[in-house]
Amino acid sequence: MSAEPRHFLEIGDVSEDELLTILERAEEYKAAQHAGEDHEDLDGQTLGMIFQKPSTRTRVSFETGMTQLGGHAVFLGEDDIQLGRGEPLKDTSRTLSRYVDAVMARVFKHENIEVFAEYADVPVVNGLTDDAHPCQTLADLLTIREQEGGFEGVSAAWIGDGNNVAQSFVLGCALTDIDLTVATPEGYGIDDRVLERARELGGDPTVTHDPDEAAAGADVIYTDVWISMGQEDERDVRMQAFEGFQVCADLLERAPEASVMHCLPAHRGEEITDDVIESDRSVVFDQAENRLHAQKALLSWLLE
Repeated sequence: MSAEPRHFLEIGDVSEDELLTILERAEEYKAAQHAGEDHEDLDGQTLGMIFQKPSTRTRVSFETGMTQLGGHAVFLGEDDIQLGRGEPLKDTSRTLSRYVDAVMARVFKHENIEVFAEYADVPVVNGLTDDAHPCQTLADLLTIREQEGGFEGVSAAWIGDGNNVAQSFVLGCALTDIDLTVATPEGYGIDDRVLERARELGGDPTVTHDPDEAAAGADVIYTDVWISMGQEDERDVRMQAFEGFQVCADLLERAPEASVMHCLPAHRGEEITDDVIESDRSVVFDQAENRLHAQKALLSWLLE
């Protein structure tokens, strides 16, 4: 029997040393690609990609990444496979394990990817759930490392909704000793279990409801949409609740040297202004590119 597969369902599934190994490998892959060098470390291997939610960056970065690594990716929409007709997750998981070398799944309920991983004989990667987006955090940390030259002494501010991206970022900052302050409206904060997990990982995130306080002196200011997929019916309530949490020029005056991050897609004019996302302070598209390099590093690390 082969060894138990290593899964990546949350950013806390890796240690600090393992995380740094993945980020260093991502930097190597990025340099190789920019130099036009081949790096087909997953030659002949196949990634199955399950999507219950639509995607731009997740799908294209994983599919392109497998191609650049010499492998192959198979897109599996929910209605393209038997999941859409009621096949149990554990049956799909065990079947795909006989066909592919790894699975990336982008689903709604976090418990679904946990069930999928429980029955899989190959590595399972969380491409996004309602609770977590660890692959995004890998790209975020790679971007911060590039911008700041490392993590020591770096301070970051999360401004906006305490959503899945925020929760993974909280854990990523804990692993890398980034000094993080999270500013959310009351009732939209980080789950208490995530904050406790961050403390277990060595972090001590500050929580506030004041975006100006969070932004003051930060090296990185990060935001995301206020209305995520599946929350469209909450739009009016959320727009009112998040008033004053926009990342705009006035907020950036609190952090004159800060880089601005956003995981995309952005609702320009809501959580972030057009002039900020287009400014020279924005590293949003470097961040988006880094999804590709970080995920290649993750896949090669899981499959080596």
